[in-house]
Amino acid sequence: MNNIFHPTDFLSQPDIAFAHALKLAWATSSRLTLFHVNEHLDELNWQDFPSVRKTLAKWDLPYKENPTHHISYSKIDVEKILYKGKDPSSSILEHLERHPADLIVLATHQLGGRPFFHSVSEPVLRKSHIMTLFIPFSAEGFVSPENGTLNLQNILIPIDHDPRPHVAFNAVTTLIHVLGCEDVSVAVLYIGNQEEMPEYYPTQRNNATWHRIARSDNVVEGIVQAEKDIGANLIVMPTQGHQGFLDALRGSTTEQIVRKARCPVLAVPTE
Repeated sequence: MNNIFHPTDFLSQPDIAFAHALKLAWATSSRLTLFHVNEHLDELNWQDFPSVRKTLAKWDLPYKENPTHHISYSKIDVEKILYKGKDPSSSILEHLERHPADLIVLATHQLGGRPFFHSVSEPVLRKSHIMTLFIPFSAEGFVSPENGTLNLQNILIPIDHDPRPHVAFNAVTTLIHVLGCEDVSVAVLYIGNQEEMPEYYPTQRNNATWHRIARSDNVVEGIVQAEKDIGANLIVMPTQGHQGFLDALRGSTTEQIVRKARCPVLAVPTE
């Protein structure tokens, strides 16, 4: 992971999504791009961006800043972009087309008076084909914006025969490794009969405890209920977009989970 992209609305206090983007950039020594879209740029200035310097200082992490908008810190490189446009999703996708990222970190709350998820997050998920971490507005998340500490003890990975879940397994083992998490419990969930559960296992398990569970429920409701039952701090979904007419009407399984989940959701494209 070398490039993390985080659209920000300048409104969230505390900015939980920004805290996750910064923590992941710091842990992976990545470039962090903070991106804001507005049709009235003359009303804004660079100080409106969430402060990397102040946040790192609050987290008691060392930093070294240069007096430019493109800033080098001791472990990360930060770029702040003000982009003029009326449609945030189109502007984000245009930028990502020219400057690909390895991870997008998105909040799913209001933006400019419109539902942020439906107007921005869903189009980005469908069209970017980039791994995306969604942070529900009401969620605490697994990174504290106050001190940068982690609370990532329970991870849920819903799986099926298709798409193959190996990309989700790889994402989880990498995340546990780069964040230095300990005593993590990973629940691999299958909606259906236990006997029909795919025999997929991660190639590297780190120091996490992995276990398999099966439920006979509606897929979306079963995943949401499992999130509550295990107290998940993160749901990791392998995703391949819309698969048919009903998906186009109601959204893919991943989109439906992001709408209903109370914890962050990491969508990992399989293609």
